[in-house]
Amino acid sequence: MAKLQGFEFWRKTLKEARFVVAPMVDQSELAWRLLSRRHGAQLCYTPMLHAQVFVRDANYRRDNLYNEVCEEDRPLITQFCANDPEVFLQAALLAQDYCDAIDLNLGCPQMIAKRGHYGVFLQDEWGLLERMVSLANEKLSVPVTCKIRVFSEVEKTVRYAQMLEKAGCQLLTVHGRTKDQKGAMTGIASWEHIKAVRKAVNIPVFANGNIQHLSDVERCIQETGVQGVMSAEGNLHNPALFEGRSPPVWEMAEEYLEVVKQYPPCSLSYIRAHLFKLWHHTLQIHQDLREELAKVKNLEGLADVSTQLKQRCQEEISDGKDGEEKEGGLPFPHWICQPYVRPVPKPPVTNGTCQESKVRSTGCQKRALEDSDRAADGLSKNKQKKRSRNPTKNFCPELKPKYLKCEQCGNPKGNKCVFNLCRGCCKKKAFKEVADCPSHGLRFKTKAEKLKAEAEQLKDSGQTEGSVMEPDRNNQTPQAVPASCMTLKEQAQA
Repeated sequence: MAKLQGFEFWRKTLKEARFVVAPMVDQSELAWRLLSRRHGAQLCYTPMLHAQVFVRDANYRRDNLYNEVCEEDRPLITQFCANDPEVFLQAALLAQDYCDAIDLNLGCPQMIAKRGHYGVFLQDEWGLLERMVSLANEKLSVPVTCKIRVFSEVEKTVRYAQMLEKAGCQLLTVHGRTKDQKGAMTGIASWEHIKAVRKAVNIPVFANGNIQHLSDVERCIQETGVQGVMSAEGNLHNPALFEGRSPPVWEMAEEYLEVVKQYPPCSLSYIRAHLFKLWHHTLQIHQDLREELAKVKNLEGLADVSTQLKQRCQEEISDGKDGEEKEGGLPFPHWICQPYVRPVPKPPVTNGTCQESKVRSTGCQKRALEDSDRAADGLSKNKQKKRSRNPTKNFCPELKPKYLKCEQCGNPKGNKCVFNLCRGCCKKKAFKEVADCPSHGLRFKTKAEKLKAEAEQLKDSGQTEGSVMEPDRNNQTPQAVPASCMTLKEQAQA
């Protein structure tokens, strides 16, 4: 039977899904997907998986997909990051029996994606992307989809989408932000770009960006004409977003923890991150519990902190504070699930003094470029801390050292590795060839030579007066054993 394509795939396989949970690294795991489905989500993606690692590591496959097969968790799309057509195909072939489609990540803007050369940092390599999508579309038994970010120019974004459609992409998710719109510079997503793409292609389109309430979903569909809307951070702060509800945080937290217990295993770091998102606004007030939530080492400890937060919130309600004060200008009391809006970047603080901020007024708030004397405006909190410890630190990407790729897996290689590989690949090669790599602290050759020398020394010492001949227990051949290695009783017997 021929695989379904385009709108037929969306209607029959995805059941005309309109409410979609985004692929989120370490956040859209099975337990969270099931919680979201219970509260209105109609389609979910796996977290972004690294194609190269998925191919070579059976444990990675088991932990991230194979052990998560669940009838409730369908329809499901598996997302990969990749930069090689053959590797992407191999990973997709291993995953296609466990999902309904394979998605190629062309939208990740993080530094790790830049170093690994995948995600949005492939958006200018149209020839490579065309080969990746067309090869997968030809060989896979399930459809291939793509998730992209837009270019600044609407026309170029449209041509980009049309190229992917022609290559064989059967569904396109368009995140209406450019690759520079991230972190403190996130800004507002452009629905104009998404609308233009939707009009220009003949495949289903999902919109991503600016989704914080159910009303945003309905408005986005109406303004852009897309088939579905994807939510990431909105969903993390309120899993009931697609139901149009804003329930008490403890209701979602308790239900999520129950799902985690029902469908183990789930990494403790994932659970902790979800609780931090859910309780975000409350933890700004009860900061002692924020520190405790960061320190606990097991699921019971996380559940206990969540229970304490619930009790404190209910005490506030019983004291008549329900709705009276909304900290930080929140639309609801802090114990209600609601979105988190990123603040505009603040002036950096260096050595206790405030520097004047010079943030340019553009479509989104962006940091000013660093000047020649290494003064930067609008730095993130993390970079401000680094600058306070090291006033001469420079954050200009052009001046940072470029990472060279490992010849085997594409990850950053060791700067002085004798094999020009990353540590993992170097360790395998050095072990196989019995070689040393001082850069990675590997001493297989040195250890082998040391063992050989000790064996020769032991053999020579057997011919000296300080040794006796002891028969081997298997073939009864006498062997030299140094007297110093024998117990007093054995020496007396000898």
